[in-house]
Amino acid sequence: MRIMHISTRLILGGSQENTVLSCEGQAARGHEVSLVFGPIYGPEGSMLERVQKAGSIEAIETPNLVRELAPLRDLRCQRDLRRIIRDWKPDVVHTHSSKAGILGRIAAWKERVPAVIHTVHGPPFHRHEKKWRNALYILAERYAARRCHRIVCVAEAMREQFLAAKIGRPDQYAVVFSGMEVEPFLHPQHDPEQVRKELGFSSDDFIVGTIARLAELKGHDDLLDAMRPLFVARPNLKLLWVGDGWWRERLEARLEEMKLRDRVVTTGLVRPEEIPRYLQAMDVLAHPSYREGLPRTVTQALLSARPVIAYDVDGTREVCRHNQTGKLLEPADIEALREAVLWMMDHPEERRAMGERGRAMCREPFSAATMVESLEALYRESLDDGGVA
Repeated sequence: MRIMHISTRLILGGSQENTVLSCEGQAARGHEVSLVFGPIYGPEGSMLERVQKAGSIEAIETPNLVRELAPLRDLRCQRDLRRIIRDWKPDVVHTHSSKAGILGRIAAWKERVPAVIHTVHGPPFHRHEKKWRNALYILAERYAARRCHRIVCVAEAMREQFLAAKIGRPDQYAVVFSGMEVEPFLHPQHDPEQVRKELGFSSDDFIVGTIARLAELKGHDDLLDAMRPLFVARPNLKLLWVGDGWWRERLEARLEEMKLRDRVVTTGLVRPEEIPRYLQAMDVLAHPSYREGLPRTVTQALLSARPVIAYDVDGTREVCRHNQTGKLLEPADIEALREAVLWMMDHPEERRAMGERGRAMCREPFSAATMVESLEALYRESLDDGGVA
């Protein structure tokens, strides 16, 4: 097959890693694969080097594919995508993320691509967005759903939310968990004590880690609010923040203001292949994010046998199961977040058992090989159906 993926930004992020792994796996199976993406900028890093290093994926940057609402550029992008599709002649166009998903599906449909597939990595409409934007996103998603053959969701929650918003038909949907390279998490090549030492922690420290962009709705402020009194009562309690983003300076200024700079280690931007190493340093992963699809970092922590504290949003509950693989909390419940950290500190055996249960649960469904195989079956089914939407 000739398979074209379209993604808005090729930054370091969950949906982008999902897309690149799909491309790599499909190329390894002998398919011709291209990846179309918009300009990459900012502190969030890039996956372009990995794509180029693979050598088997044709990388195509298109200048007008941007994340923000930009009607004139969006019209130009529509024209550009139609030309790219017309020149490349794919059998399958697979779009990712909201903007690329809307524009890419419309362009592929107009060019009569035999199979048009879209993956929902997370809903663009949510309770923290302005009402008019939510209404616009839902209308656009409804329109685009009528211009594709199948809609893939990375969690059952995504399917439920989209159908509740009257987007698409039930028979269009399939759930394919977001795959990852599981071996580095299952069999880490890093000694936890050595990693802790390199980061400036002692063997007696209790490390609560986050792996997330330093950005709005990721919950870093909630962690500070929850843990501030604990830092006084528990001198060995430390935070490890893995990642970078537009809120870095604001969060660092807050650490200085709260006199907590010596209790929080920040790594800055790290490559995806470095994540298993940092997970080895943690006792527990905290992910108090207000908006997700199914967060890869939660799955990666469980694959590393690290229990999770997370807010109950979107697909998070499908892997963070309360009192089984972690603590699942109501969003913005600072007291519950504080109590969950204390419980993890005071129950080491139960904590470790949670991590082991999470590892056993996630190892097979979340492998990249499982994802690629599921997507290929979906593509062939769509092609065999003759492109009936």
